[in-house]
Amino acid sequence: MSILNRSLPRSSEEKLRWPAAILSVRSRQSPSPRVSYVMSRFPKLTETFVLYEILALEKLGIEVQIYPLLRERQAVSHPEVDKLLPRVRFLPFLSLPIVRAQLHFLRRKPADYLGALWDVLRGTWGSANFFFGALGIFPKVVRFAYEIQKGGIGHVHCHFASHPAVAGYIIHRLTGIPFSFTAHGSDLHVERRFLNRKVREAAFVVTVSAYNKELIVRECGEGIREKIHVIHCGVDPDVFRRFPDRMNQGPARMLCVASFEEVKGHEYLVEACRILRARGTPFMCDFVGDGPLRRAVEAQIKQANLESVIRVHGARSRPEIARMMADADIMVLPSVPTQSGKREGIPVVLMEAMASELPVVSSELSGIPELVDNGRTGLLTPPRDVSALADALQTLLQNVELRYRMGRLGRGKVFWEFNLYRSAEMLSKLFLSNATDFASHVTEQK
Repeated sequence: MSILNRSLPRSSEEKLRWPAAILSVRSRQSPSPRVSYVMSRFPKLTETFVLYEILALEKLGIEVQIYPLLRERQAVSHPEVDKLLPRVRFLPFLSLPIVRAQLHFLRRKPADYLGALWDVLRGTWGSANFFFGALGIFPKVVRFAYEIQKGGIGHVHCHFASHPAVAGYIIHRLTGIPFSFTAHGSDLHVERRFLNRKVREAAFVVTVSAYNKELIVRECGEGIREKIHVIHCGVDPDVFRRFPDRMNQGPARMLCVASFEEVKGHEYLVEACRILRARGTPFMCDFVGDGPLRRAVEAQIKQANLESVIRVHGARSRPEIARMMADADIMVLPSVPTQSGKREGIPVVLMEAMASELPVVSSELSGIPELVDNGRTGLLTPPRDVSALADALQTLLQNVELRYRMGRLGRGKVFWEFNLYRSAEMLSKLFLSNATDFASHVTEQK
């Protein structure tokens, strides 16, 4: 039995250190493969789940090489990024090495090269974004395939079912190295073109929620059900926790950590705050993040005369977010489905908040109910229902005991079901069981 599946008394939770516990088991098992990760952008502040998943896998002894399709440049980054940068392969869209990689596969595997190109273009036809994006990344991904094969990588894992999974498909077609991908939220809900082919070629598929799994089964057929594994994104319960000195003075504090985009529903939270203010309910609310709709939300706050109770902060690093959660009383994320079809998967920020013993208020949408037990660890409201959102927030703002009880139950749920190291162990087992004998690829490349 895995150490992670043994029951522990609730009082023993803080004494357990997952990485050391897992590593003691892993050290007695067969050597782990080297794995390549492909993602859309790196390092991206809002995709902490990719960064910390990689770090957790490395604590299990799995070496991870990183191949982003684009280099993200941003003013704020997480402190752990520097540790991984030496193993990140940032490539331009075209260069002499990239041209050489095309010639290499055209000479050695012309049918596979041309077949992969045809499959990708035919499969993405009809969506300008998907088609031209796939066409643009193809030469770079062929170079990825060349380097991954030469480097003796045993498995390729892609985060997001969109262009990164296309990249995994191309690498697999050119090298035979097995690939897999994780489907999250909008990458699956907005555009499912070419999904069937990617799922059938993948060694396995990971989804962050049972909701997403059923969506893929409906799209691709019942025959692929066993290939799809639900592995929740997880958080580190040692980083996100209740700090002993939490002692807020004054009104209860609500916190919303989210990029300023439509799917996060900021405008409905501002309106709910206006209703709470009109009811005479005391509160403070912090918005943390950045994005295209930030100025519009700030204008809405100003127009509603809520500047004294709503503070808008920019992007923050993980340690800063953890501290802000430790000082807050309620986490709120009023997610909505957008007109283009965007939906949340299961927002990691809600896991972080629950690990910090915050009760959460969010939307009854997508995979969120798999994390938040309505009435037990938080309150869920219909998307865009401003009155219901205001009522839920008022219930928690006025009931300290309820907030405390929900917070404790929420941490327990995250600790056992959305734990970063539990998720990494499950993923590592899939890598071990599906990785090819990478020595054969090195021999073939030479």
